[in-house]
Amino acid sequence: MATYAIGDVQGCFASLRQLTKTVGFNPAEDRLWFVGDLVNRGPDSLGVLRYIRDLGPAAVTVLGNHDLFLLAVATGLTTFRRDDTLTQILDAQDCDELTAWLRQQPLLYREGSYVLVHAGLLPHWTIEEAQQFAMEAETALRGEQFNTTLRALHPSDHLQWAPDLKGPVRLATIIKVLTRLRTCSDNGIMESTFSGPPKLTPQGFHPWFDVPNRRSATATIVFGHWAAMGLHLTPNLLGLDSGCVYGRRLTAVRLEDRKVFQVRCEETRGGK
Repeated sequence: MATYAIGDVQGCFASLRQLTKTVGFNPAEDRLWFVGDLVNRGPDSLGVLRYIRDLGPAAVTVLGNHDLFLLAVATGLTTFRRDDTLTQILDAQDCDELTAWLRQQPLLYREGSYVLVHAGLLPHWTIEEAQQFAMEAETALRGEQFNTTLRALHPSDHLQWAPDLKGPVRLATIIKVLTRLRTCSDNGIMESTFSGPPKLTPQGFHPWFDVPNRRSATATIVFGHWAAMGLHLTPNLLGLDSGCVYGRRLTAVRLEDRKVFQVRCEETRGGK
């Protein structure tokens, strides 16, 4: 049995299928872990969702910001942007089934020494605190607070974490951290607009994992979301967004031995 952690797919279904062939994935024995952003910007988000859902227990995925955006659009809480490619899902006969399945997926998944999350954790959060916060938000997304939580998340630039937050703003801020965080200050203030490479991080901020005395450093965190950073592998960090939807590569890391597998994503922009 092997577990393969896979970076942001974002609708690149042909690349995902090629990657599973490359690693020799056997759904009867192996598992796939997805860092979220299953959908959007790529050409076949519908195929990606159906494939991962149909894998059942052979697949684990956490929610990414694009997955949550799909849920917000499907619910009528926000509208398309110029480069969104979600119409195929919304027009599908099984759209309601797929979005209902997506709502059930976690924001954070922990197994052994590994933590799977889309974007990152604030530096002063312990793993246990992050789990508890994620469970709060997951309960809201799966229940009657679904609409109010997503409404508070769109837009999210103004949201900043504080322990005394309450209601939909608290839940939306937890979701923002787990699905959108890239850089923050030493005291956990999130920079909400930066998406460039780490070397260009704005003054006064750091990549979230480089903040001194980060309290989640005891675990190995598997994450995506940061295409401009590319593949980032250290003993306790597996950053797997290698820019497939931008025509670069889709990456899998076999957790048992950290072996890296990649395929070219010629189906998407750039083709190189």
